[in-house]
Parts: sequence; structure tokens; C-alpha cells
Amino acid sequence: MPDIWKEAMLEGDFARAWTVCDAVIRHRQGRSCTDLPYHLQWVWDGTPLEHRNVLVRCYHGLGDTLQFIRFVPQLADAAQSVIVEAQPALLPILRSLPGVAGLYPLGGTVPPYHIAIESMEMPHALRITLGDLPGSIPYLTLPAPGRIGTPPDWTPSSLRVGIVWAAGDWRRERSVSPRLLLPLIGLPFDLVCLQLSRGRCDPDANGLLAACVAAVSENATIIETATLIGNLDLVVTVDTMVAHLAGALGCPVWVLLDADADWRWMRRRADSPWYPTMRLFRQMQPGVWGPVIEQLMAELIGLAQQHGLERQVEPVC
Repeated sequence: MPDIWKEAMLEGDFARAWTVCDAVIRHRQGRSCTDLPYHLQWVWDGTPLEHRNVLVRCYHGLGDTLQFIRFVPQLADAAQSVIVEAQPALLPILRSLPGVAGLYPLGGTVPPYHIAIESMEMPHALRITLGDLPGSIPYLTLPAPGRIGTPPDWTPSSLRVGIVWAAGDWRRERSVSPRLLLPLIGLPFDLVCLQLSRGRCDPDANGLLAACVAAVSENATIIETATLIGNLDLVVTVDTMVAHLAGALGCPVWVLLDADADWRWMRRRADSPWYPTMRLFRQMQPGVWGPVIEQLMAELIGLAQQHGLERQVEPVC
């Protein structure tokens, strides 16, 4: 997508972004995309979706699907029917989404349809504006009320804070060294590890994990992860799938962003129009996380004081 589109999205100028998208669709007409990598192949050709059987394909990241799947109910209001092809891991929680006539695993067989559209193309097709966000929150829910038993190490009346420090291999600069998060151990919270993939050779990561009173299993399902998030008072995470899951569930979530954060987080914002329960903590210089962690610690200490939690905060080396 042209840089002008990214600039428009970073500024929250959705109307200008859709004008760029219109031009791109016109340019693509009659061209094949089968020579492109799968994730860069286009799906929707601009055909109107009203009163048609529409297939929504979700073939980017799990976080992308969780963010953009919110538009399916609005699409269903205009289309004749909507079916969704998504990553198998997400199907259990997507069943809570209204307007879906059928859910199918990505790469499998789907029923006949008139038009296909990729999930991240829906805002363009629906001409979403900044004022249309966030829409209904939460837009994903657990199949049943998900309360888990209190682990024996959880402190009565304490706040429970989930942490995620590492993102995936795509844009590794999103990740924070576990060493920088070790000061969280001294705060008066019960820490809960939400890191789905975690190295076993990093002593700092192991130190963080050892300080946690509970941890999601590394092979946890999306429902298990969502259930644990629903039992927390706050999630602190880097830019990864867990941030979108917490936001879609309407749970409080603080996201640590690198200096060249993705277009979806826009610029100069400490909040996200996509998720009203989210706060953004931004890196000012590439690779420099120190000030971000200082701001995070100050806000967490303020949160502890607000709730009358007085455990001694000690530096952790």
C-alpha cells in the first residue's frame, strides 16, 4: 500500500486513506496477484457488498483478525449473508460474534459465495470514519462466564496485573527486554504471566516468570487466555495479539509501543480510538525503552496508591 495511505492512517484521516485505496483498486483491475506472497495478495476488487453472500478471509496475524473482525456485524447488516474463514486458533472466540452465518478454518473448504474480502479491507468497504470507532465494546465474549479458581499464591484484595514482554518475529523491535520489567516484581500487585511463547534460557525472563503467581500455559487456547485476562485488573503488554484480545474483551490494557509503531496506533495519542479501555505508552527514541518503563512504573505506583496498596516498592537489580 502506498506510503500516503500509511500517513493518512497515522493521522487518523480515514477518508483520505480510502481515497488512496480506491485508486489502488482501480490500478489493480485486470491484474493477477498470484505471483505475490500470500499475505500481500489482494482479495476484494471493489464490487459492492450489499445483498451479496460475502466471504471474509482472515489471513494476516491473529491480532489483525481480532482488531478488524468487529466490522462483521455491520457488514452483515448490508450483505445477504457473511461467512468467515479464520485462523483455527481463533474460531472458538469468534463464535460469540453476531452476524456470522458460518465459521470455517483458514485453508479449508468454504460454501459458495459471491464476493470475498480480507478482514482488514472491511473498514475501506464500509467507509469507516474515526467517529465510527470503537463501536460496540466488548465485541467478543467468552462462551460462558469465565471465572477461574483463586490460585493459592494470589494475594487477597491485591490487584492482578498480566504481563507480556515479547512480540513475534515480525518487527522484533516491539519487544521489551525482560530485564527492564524486573522492577515490576517490587510493586504491590500479583503478577500474572500472559507470555504465550517464552525463552527458557533468559535468566531475566525466568526471574519474571518465577515472580508471577500464575501463568498462562505456552500452548493455551484462545479461550483459556481470554478467561485468564478476564480475571485480571490490568494487562501490560507490548504490541502483540494479547493487546487486541484484551481490548476486544473490554478489559483494561496498557500497551508499550516502539518509536516506529504500526499505523493502527496513529501518532501522538496516549489512547486508542479502537479500544476505549486501552492506554498507550510510547517510545520517543528508537530502541530506548528506559523512559517508557519509568512512565509505566510511575503510573503503576499511582494505581497502587489509588487502591490503598502499600507494599514496599524496592528496586530490583
